[in-house]
Amino acid sequence: MRTIKKNNIVEDFHGTKVEDPYRWLEDAESNETKQWAEDIGRQCDAYFNNTNTRDEDRKRLTELWNYPKYFVPQKVKDQLFYQKNDGLQNQAVLYKSSGNEDSVLIDPNQLSDDGTVAMVNFEFSPNAKYMAYATSTHGSDWQEIFVREIDHASNLEDHIQHVKFTSIAWSPDSSGFYYSRFPEPESVNEEDQGNYHKVYFHKLGTSQAEDQLVYEHPDNKELMFMPFITHDDQYIGLHVRHGTSAQNRFYLKKIDEQGEFIRLLDEHDAEYIYIHNEESLFYFKTDLNAPKGRIIAIDINHPTEVKEVIGEQENLMHAVAFYNNQFVVIYLQDAQHQIHLYHKNGQYDKQIQIPLTGSLVDLKGKHDQSEMYFGMTSYLSPTEVYRYDFEKDELDVFAKSELEVDTSQFETVQVFYQSKDGTKVPMFITKKKGLQLDGTNPVILFGYGGFNVALTPAFNPAVLRWLEKGGIYAIANLRGGSEYGEEWHKAGMLENKQNVFDDFISAGEYLIEQKYTSKNKLSIMGGSNGGLLVAACMVQRPDLFGAVVCRVPVIDMLRYHKFTIGRFWIPEYGSAENPDQFPFLYKYSPLHNIKEGQKYPPVLIATAESDDRVVPAHAKKFAATLFEKADPESTIVLRLEAKAGHGLGKPTSKLIDEWVDFYAFLDKELK
Repeated sequence: MRTIKKNNIVEDFHGTKVEDPYRWLEDAESNETKQWAEDIGRQCDAYFNNTNTRDEDRKRLTELWNYPKYFVPQKVKDQLFYQKNDGLQNQAVLYKSSGNEDSVLIDPNQLSDDGTVAMVNFEFSPNAKYMAYATSTHGSDWQEIFVREIDHASNLEDHIQHVKFTSIAWSPDSSGFYYSRFPEPESVNEEDQGNYHKVYFHKLGTSQAEDQLVYEHPDNKELMFMPFITHDDQYIGLHVRHGTSAQNRFYLKKIDEQGEFIRLLDEHDAEYIYIHNEESLFYFKTDLNAPKGRIIAIDINHPTEVKEVIGEQENLMHAVAFYNNQFVVIYLQDAQHQIHLYHKNGQYDKQIQIPLTGSLVDLKGKHDQSEMYFGMTSYLSPTEVYRYDFEKDELDVFAKSELEVDTSQFETVQVFYQSKDGTKVPMFITKKKGLQLDGTNPVILFGYGGFNVALTPAFNPAVLRWLEKGGIYAIANLRGGSEYGEEWHKAGMLENKQNVFDDFISAGEYLIEQKYTSKNKLSIMGGSNGGLLVAACMVQRPDLFGAVVCRVPVIDMLRYHKFTIGRFWIPEYGSAENPDQFPFLYKYSPLHNIKEGQKYPPVLIATAESDDRVVPAHAKKFAATLFEKADPESTIVLRLEAKAGHGLGKPTSKLIDEWVDFYAFLDKELK
């Protein structure tokens, strides 16, 4: 499929003429696009039918996935709630534990025949009688909220729609909850369906049409609001965000007062995350004048007076909670988590010694409870759930998975390499112990590098299959993430985005120089912003890689902000409509830097037809342009997945299908 229809569209960007011949593929509902997608599907099927590892990999991946998966529990009054997946269930089941009895509260596997309806958020009422939960269908960012009565494990009639990117905050008296939502789609034009976020209060037993408007900010239509209730049950707070910006605002008001919200922190000059309050004294985690984070206190009656409680440290303050009347501070040291305790006055107490080194998965507790639960994971260990008793200073294993595979035959090492400009970048490498480093090993190099997201160690059963095959799995902690604070993030965003690509290319060169692999055995993989990463690196250095797996990628950097929530990413990427930002976007945009006649490494572009975050038009236009311009000998495979989105709540069956195809592609192409 090398010859397809082309538009004669040419757009003028500040004096630069840019062709966009495949813009017609942006219309997913047109008959032409649907026919093209069907043809692509047949081409993709033909490619995979010509591979010979899928049956074996499917059998083994199914075995590797079949272990119990535990989630961090939450205690409400005297009841404990926890999620568990027995092994191959498409979705984890939520259980209620009272005394020695465990019962199913909700089984999301019953919400659809194929597991494509997922429960993606839930909150319990303070009286432990109700649970509000949100579901997503086919991986969509759009959600619906339902209410379940806990004692009877049955739903009330309450039903909330038009929800995306919201928290759920129960009122202290459990009469209802606060949430935020967008307008009804038919009430605004298409461009504004993701604008005008508003906060509402839903009273149990009423219809959504009766919900009370709590807050709106119509003069700044792109703001989003995350409501919560303060620990003293006196205030409703709002974390206010503009797109994916690392900075936020903070508003609050007394629950029982009718007045306006106090815009306590409204400069949008730093991150301000609520931790705790005692009457009018509020504690925040912030990076104001502290790129690696600190804790400050502000009396809302004297808002200009800021007191530092815990100062900036050498390691990144990644998260903070307030349990048992003290600060629980999660630090990130070279992309691995540590848990430290501080007294309320800021005096240091201790570090909690955890048997497993890796990533904190979740943290649950209450400010007035003397225990907390958290999970830890690593590249070779599924999530282990721990219970910590503050008063006894005791750490117990609450739940731990037993794998049928002996992971002691593998190892993870952390190395540091130099990027193009001399910056030291960390990378985790997981492989079989004693594997000979002779340049012949197949490697998956994974990266992300953006949006202040740290790639910390996480278990993926699919990786075990790669290790069994003799492969090496490497993850580079690129600039653009949060591994070393906001300065590390800023060094990989906007006009500095090329640093991220340079970091990743340097990681590949390091793996070759150190004889882990060679060019024709080195594959790169990334998704979403990581899909942009691998696409840009493939286009910039087609000579360096043996294969590319490009998942749900952002590709068209001149038009990304025109689709669904793409404009939320402008603080990270910039906008081609800005004459100062267009040049650097155009310079690296993968879609606009494909060279005529260039032989590119084999590339598998994987996208999902229901992805409403990074629309599949990115992947389709990328594939079409490669089909047109690349050397005819280049292998280009576009995998279009039905009934799937950006990855939210993806069922186990689809995860296995995905990795079966990834490995079929890599086994065939890494010659």
